[in-house]
Parts: sequence; structure tokens; C-alpha cells
Amino acid sequence: MSGEPNTRLNDLFGLAGWSKGELARMVNRQAAAMGHLQLATDTSRVRRWIDMGESPRDPVPEVLAALFTERLGRVVTIEDLGFGRRGRVGKRRDAGTEKNPDGLPWAPERTAAVLTEFTGMDLMLNRRGLVGAGAALAAGSALTGAMYEWLHTVPAPAAGVPRLNDAMYADRAGFDRYEAAPIGAEEIEALERSVEVFRAWDASHGGGLQRKAVVGQLNEVGGMLAYRHPDHLQRRLWGVAANLAVLAGWMSHDVGLEPTAQKYFVIAAHAAREGGDRPRAGEALSRAARQMVHLGRPDDALDLMKLAKSGSGDETLPRTRAMLHTIEAWAQASMGRGQAMRRTLGEAEELFVSDKGDVPPPSWMQMFDEADMHGMQALAYRTLAEHDPAAATTAQRHAKLALHLRESGHQRSKIFDYISLASACFIADDPEQADRYARLALGSMGETSSHRTWDRLREMYRLTGQFAGSAKIQDLRQEIEMVLPRSIFKKSRGGQLRDRTAPA
Repeated sequence: MSGEPNTRLNDLFGLAGWSKGELARMVNRQAAAMGHLQLATDTSRVRRWIDMGESPRDPVPEVLAALFTERLGRVVTIEDLGFGRRGRVGKRRDAGTEKNPDGLPWAPERTAAVLTEFTGMDLMLNRRGLVGAGAALAAGSALTGAMYEWLHTVPAPAAGVPRLNDAMYADRAGFDRYEAAPIGAEEIEALERSVEVFRAWDASHGGGLQRKAVVGQLNEVGGMLAYRHPDHLQRRLWGVAANLAVLAGWMSHDVGLEPTAQKYFVIAAHAAREGGDRPRAGEALSRAARQMVHLGRPDDALDLMKLAKSGSGDETLPRTRAMLHTIEAWAQASMGRGQAMRRTLGEAEELFVSDKGDVPPPSWMQMFDEADMHGMQALAYRTLAEHDPAAATTAQRHAKLALHLRESGHQRSKIFDYISLASACFIADDPEQADRYARLALGSMGETSSHRTWDRLREMYRLTGQFAGSAKIQDLRQEIEMVLPRSIFKKSRGGQLRDRTAPA
């Protein structure tokens, strides 16, 4: 017992709207349903949890997490409630504080536990049709400060876990897991192929339709990670977890579940680092940075990109480093730093062309090709054009090159290219061409389920205002209004972010 109030639990308790007596009774009922018939929580016990910082014994933290998840309609973990987990190695001194509420970074056993718990809660929300009810997005500086030293070191073996040569004799590496069995190379190969299928679907159709399937697969992998496999299999399994977590995060971001997405990106970075793949960990953090730029927080994005670039390690391929530079450039453009943006994009181009292709790119980088390079440049220049309209011409050139190079199966990226191109044309005072490309974007939107496309379309809609006197543009505005949900028009930048709320 700390003697200090548990502010995290108190805040969630206030949002839930329960009385202390109601919460005590629900804890007892939920625990009994889980087989813990002896549990007898009362009002005074709940008061000590909230007002005096008392940490309840197991299984109460898990029960509370389930109750708050259902009540608030978003994933609430044990850490979110202000409780730590017992028996963890390498716990940071500032873990659980306001500066580092999630206790980052996590030990390997804790990463698997958080992964399993978080995906399980996420699936519960999917099953019950609940939507987000509010959660803060951590600042980039907070994540960077907590994870910098950890990401720059080599993972240490899990404490007290024997290294065996046969998966048949693999030991449990954690507790409170369902009875998943150790697996071999064939099963991991099947999981790796499933990642490719999910990745292709996301690129073609957006994250909305397959997010639940990806989260479910990741939950299964979390159960597998509860066992200690031979090193070469364990590393591959961590790699599968990292790839699935990135996909779950990207799909969550794509449908507007922003704090959920950020949590998956952090899980992915942990999983990749435990698997010894620092470039993958850096790429996962770069996704969180892209999310921050999209949400109007480029300063946080730059903090995350510093960690992503420095933590990726010397083995990072030039093309991967080029991709990281384009995200940094987008953040700089969002802040109106044209000179810095151009310099960063120049470095990205040099890195991209210097990649000789003699080393096969990892599977997670195969989507970043020349078309994506031009697409990101178009987005950066289109963003800068809000501050410097002269940049709109360059944005158009890169967007056209990206569209010319796009292969089939990248429908969402094509939509973004059309929107970047149309927006640049509006800024360049060319409504005739802007109308043409905007209608091409609208004509393709029915094939995807992506809230990010709505956010980008809303930004383009704003640019049509100065041409509303034109009959053709007025007709375009009406078509956009029919496509976009009304809530999209009401979004604002920054502040306390909510799931299913993604300011552009």
C-alpha cells in the first residue's frame, strides 16, 4: 500500500459512474463466475484501492480490468488501473508513475502477458459491439524517454528459464495462459504466411474488415509465447508477434481507434526487440510517428522518429532508412519547416537509390517501393503547401509518379495519391484538375474501409471552400458530404483523443 491515492483508478472510476458499493458487488460476481467463490470484496476495500493506493490480490486486478473494459467500451489493462504485476524482472523505478504509467520497457514475460491480455480485451469489445469511450494518447517524448536505453541494448535471456533444444520439452514462461501447446517450424511458417495474407488485404481494402481476425491471430501467438521454445523458433515467433501487432495497430489507426493503435505499436516494438530485430522495432515506432502526424501532433512524431532512427541499429537497410526519413519529412512539413523537409527528403532519395537490392528486404518492407517513395514525397509537399503554396507543384509531380507506378492491390494508397493530387491542385488554384482527381478518389472509396481516407478527404473538402461559387465544385462538395459521416466534419486537432476519433 503506497498511502497515496491511485489517480489512474480514480479517474476511470469517475468515468464509469459506479458507486464503491456497486463496484464491490460486481467484483464479487465476476470473480465467482471465474471460479473464485471465496472472494468477498466490500466498499471499504474499494475505498482503500482508490484513496490509499492499496493493490488488490489476484485475481482482482484482472477482474477489474474486465469490468472497466466492458463499462467504458475500450481496452482497459491492469496497468491502466494503476496496478503493477508481481514477479517481473527489470522493473523501472519510475514504472507506474504519471511520467511512465505503463512501466516501459517491459521484460519478455511481461510483453507476452500484456500482448495476451490486451488482445483478449480488444476481442471482447469486438464481440459485444462496443465502441471507444475515451483514452489519452501518450506523448512521443514520454515513450522516447521510457524506451531509449532499452531499445539500444541487446535483449537479455528471460530470467530463470532453461534453454532447451526440443520444443517438446519447452517450459511455460508465464502464468494464467490458456493451454496452448509448443509449436514447431511448420506452424510458424503457416503463421508467417498468414501475416502476408493479412498485409495484402489491408493494403487493398483497408483495416476495417480484417482487424478482428488479426487481433485474434495475435492473441493466439501470445499464448504460444507463454512457452519457451528453442532460440531460433522463439525469435521467429516474436517476429510473427511483431508483424501482427504492427498490422493490428495500423488497422486500428485506419478505423480511428487511436489509443488502441498506439498500444499495438508499442507491443510490436517490444516483440521485435525481443526477437532481435531492431530495424523492425524502429519501423513499428515509425508507425506511431505517422499516426501522430495524422493527428496533428508533429512534435510528438519527431520525438518518436529520433528513437525509431537511432534504435534501428546499423543493420538497417538503406531503403528502410529512406522510409524513416520520409516520415520525419512529413512531420517537418506539417510544422512548416520547408528547408528541413527538403533536406530530409533529399537524404531519403539518396538512401533509396543507394540500396543495391543485393540483400533481400524483410517482408515488412516489401510494401515500400518507388511508388510509396513518391507517395510520401507527394504527401510531404502537399502538407508543406499549406504553409508555402509554391510546394503544391512539386506535390502534384510526385503524386502523378506514384499513381503511374502503383501496382494492383494497393487501392488505399491510390486513393491517398488522388487526394494529395487533388488537394495540391486546389492549393495551386487549378480547380478544374482538382475536381477530376477528387472524383477519381471518390469513385474508389467504396472499395475500402478506412477512416483515414475520410480524414484526408475532409481536409480536401476544406480546400474546396474558396471555389464553392463554381457549379462543378459545388456539386463535388455535395458528393463529398454524402460520402463522409457527419461526425468527421466535427473533429478537432490535439487535446484528449478518443477511440474512433482521428483528427486529420
